[in-house]
Amino acid sequence: MSLHSLGAVVLCLTSLAASAQSPQVIDVPTRDGVTNRVLYISPAQPKATLLLFAGGHGGLQLTPAGSMKWGAGNFLVRTRQQFVDQGVAVIVVDAPSDRQSTPFLNGFRQTPGHVADVKAILAWARAKSKAPVWLIGTSRGTQSAAYLATELQGADAPDGIVLTSTVLADPRGRPVPAMPLERIQVPVLVVHHEQDGCFACLFSDVPQLMGRLTGTKRKELIAVKGGESRGDPCEAFSHHGYLGQEAEVVEKLVAWINTK
Repeated sequence: MSLHSLGAVVLCLTSLAASAQSPQVIDVPTRDGVTNRVLYISPAQPKATLLLFAGGHGGLQLTPAGSMKWGAGNFLVRTRQQFVDQGVAVIVVDAPSDRQSTPFLNGFRQTPGHVADVKAILAWARAKSKAPVWLIGTSRGTQSAAYLATELQGADAPDGIVLTSTVLADPRGRPVPAMPLERIQVPVLVVHHEQDGCFACLFSDVPQLMGRLTGTKRKELIAVKGGESRGDPCEAFSHHGYLGQEAEVVEKLVAWINTK
């Protein structure tokens, strides 16, 4: 390799390093005496910022170093860097400081407290990135994203939401199609695997969800096929979590968000 070529490689690597920001763990003040810890990762000039809501109980228990005690394999959590590589910032949202033990976000996702917490995180994200802010939930995280979008209106509303592996039936609570989805006026992208085997997320129930989204002028369903499925059909390493198709799903999702 010539000295000129070597210099070009070094310059390229330096530019790449300068374009990426180190992950940050931030405790965002939300309600009185409460903070909500988030993990923020961003390219230098993000096209959008995505608040990521994991499924399950949602209690990631983020450490100051950015590791987590639970949920590292969750679809949105494990693909966070892939989103950043597509030119968007991500904010991985933990349970708030007053819900850092069982049941974490269970029983809390559809409450005024959750709305207050995420309203504060949204405002912080907008000030931080100066870019549109979207909510993205997967599995039970869709109960957060959808509910929040029904409650946060006007200037407080997100710029759009994405629902992946939506909870369409829930014997323990209110599934997404039973929410007042007509209140959502921002764009809505639904991503769902046609072979999702989770009893709460059957693809045959997706048309009911799409039909309820009457308030938005822009909505779309991305139906996913193929990939792999291992273990529990309601867990992250099955079709429910897009195993083997992570890069494809992330790329399509970000492309839709960036389409005006």
